[in-house]
Amino acid sequence: MTSSKSYSLLELSKLLETTLIGDGNAIVDNLKTIQDANDSSLSFVANQKYSKYLSSSKALAFIVHPNTIDGIDEGNYLVTDDPYLAFAKASSLFSSNLIKQNIGSVHPTATVFPETNLGKNVVIGPNVYIGPNCSIGDFSSIRANSSLVSDVQVGSNTHVHNGAVLGSDGFGYAPSKDGYIKIEQLGSLIIGSDVEIGAGCTIDRGALGDTHINDGVKLDNQVHIAHNVELGSHSAIAACCAIAGSTVIGKNFKMGGLSGVLGHLNIADNVTVGAHTLITKSIKESGEYIGIMPAQKPKDWAKSSIFIKRRK
Repeated sequence: MTSSKSYSLLELSKLLETTLIGDGNAIVDNLKTIQDANDSSLSFVANQKYSKYLSSSKALAFIVHPNTIDGIDEGNYLVTDDPYLAFAKASSLFSSNLIKQNIGSVHPTATVFPETNLGKNVVIGPNVYIGPNCSIGDFSSIRANSSLVSDVQVGSNTHVHNGAVLGSDGFGYAPSKDGYIKIEQLGSLIIGSDVEIGAGCTIDRGALGDTHINDGVKLDNQVHIAHNVELGSHSAIAACCAIAGSTVIGKNFKMGGLSGVLGHLNIADNVTVGAHTLITKSIKESGEYIGIMPAQKPKDWAKSSIFIKRRK
């Protein structure tokens, strides 16, 4: 959706905390990539390899690092040591999203249990289901087709994208001679503030204790977090990852796509897990961990598997 907002470069330089070089009265009304920009666009160069497009881009102004325009005398620039951060802030300024404008609403097709506690300016989208014993903090949003099944607390300024299922039953069964006996899930799911949960994510409430997603966590699409997990503040997890039950993860945890963490583990603060990596043991030291096996032809894989077995 196109934004109808416009800003002078002088206004933007203050809002984005950048240094203005050029015409402060120039007006921009959209944010575009450097290749797709038009003559009223603000664009940005966060990666130096794109600086080669500066001379050919139609953009009216650019967010850049000081080194990017070293020796350039013409043009309009918003200069900062972190262009990508300034771009992120600019994206919010140009957003036409009602959620970002703090306009609260509950869609008429949503189902919200009467005892649900909704904070101010909460947005509840179409076909949302909010079950018993739930609460949602100020300026948060639950987008279309999502479910808060039961016993879910959501903090302020937290956004749940389409089709997420929160507070579902954890995977708990006791084997018996007659099959599996279900362990009823009696705990809650507690989600902090400034959290973003991607489309199609599933997060289980606790079995006896609670599942905790702490402040500032960002989850990509289709992430699964099992019951009684504690995920530390300001963690970021890419798509199609899974964390098994009762694992406790420290703050600033980063996880590449298609990765997993087994259950009942403890992970230290400031751990980064590479894409397609399986964590099978507790991690006590901060740092980067990766265990990727690249795709190979079957014959080459057979040789590699023999080598791996010998290394054990």
